[in-house]
Amino acid sequence: MLLELSVIPLGRGRSISADVADMVKIIDASGLDYRLTATGTIIEGTWEQLMNLAQKCHTEMRRKTERVVTDMKLDDYAERTGRLAGAVASVERKVGKPVKK
Repeated sequence: MLLELSVIPLGRGRSISADVADMVKIIDASGLDYRLTATGTIIEGTWEQLMNLAQKCHTEMRRKTERVVTDMKLDDYAERTGRLAGAVASVERKVGKPVKK
C-alpha cells in the first residue's frame, strides 16, 4: 500500500523546510520505505503502519502551530509490495529509458 503524505503548517512563514525536515526524521525512523518529493512524501507500508505514521506526523506538526493541513492519498493495490520502486520501474520500461526522479 502506498501513501502520499503532505503535512502543511499554517501561520509559520513562507519557508517550511525545517518543518518538512522534522517530518522526514519521523518517517525515516519508522523504517518504512519512502521517497521525498517537492510536494509530499510517498511511503510504503500496511494500512496500520501508514495511518499510525500519518497521525504521528500530523500530531508533531500540530504541536508547533495552531493550524495544520494534512493531505493523504492512498493507493491500495491488493497485497502487492515493493510498489514504491516497482511502479516507477514499470513506467521506465514502457518509456524505454530512466525518467527523472
